[in-house]
Amino acid sequence: MLYIKINYVNNKIKILIVDDHPIVRQGIIYLLEKEKDIQVCGEAEDALEALAAIPRLKPNLIIIDISLPIGNGLELIKNISTLYPQIIMLVLSMHDESLYAERVVRAGAKGYIMKSEATDKLITAIRRVADGEIFLSKDIKERIFTKVLQSSTKPYSSSIDLLSDRELQIFQMVGEGIKTRTIANNLNLSISTVNTHYTHIKKKLGLTSNNELIQYAVNWFLSEGKK
Repeated sequence: MLYIKINYVNNKIKILIVDDHPIVRQGIIYLLEKEKDIQVCGEAEDALEALAAIPRLKPNLIIIDISLPIGNGLELIKNISTLYPQIIMLVLSMHDESLYAERVVRAGAKGYIMKSEATDKLITAIRRVADGEIFLSKDIKERIFTKVLQSSTKPYSSSIDLLSDRELQIFQMVGEGIKTRTIANNLNLSISTVNTHYTHIKKKLGLTSNNELIQYAVNWFLSEGKK
């Protein structure tokens, strides 16, 4: 993993906030503006706005939510990691850390915080990732380390881990009750491509029909994906 440490400008960490909820963005700004070594240089509500803002605002750290109305947080992380490898990314999400933390680190982010604990941890996390560290909970670090040590015959801890990032995104949307055509439109995919993803998801989860997939996805979303 590439080690990145921020070169401070005017002794401040310049931060761009990407979240689709204005109240959340304002809450983060309120929390951070009290810190002498942190400067919020801008905000964006979706992936397109974020990508357009980066060359103009030149942040050196971006706080990103996983759930965005246009584009997906994971895809945004991958794009930024490719286009701007010098920028550090920290995920702030309502989703349970155990579900997404490993995926966002794989995509290029340097840390993960749940919104329910942001007040206590956000500033600490910002300073640590800015200093080149990875910020994850102890349990998640141990889980990732354990996976590295596991044999190839036992690479996953649960069936959901078998899903690719795109498959997980579609699976979650199914669990939210979003119809196939809307999923296709939101992700800029054809309906046939979405149906192909359904086929792959069913195979990986041991399901035989779309009805089973919908029931499984809804039950999973209500118990895990909505956290």
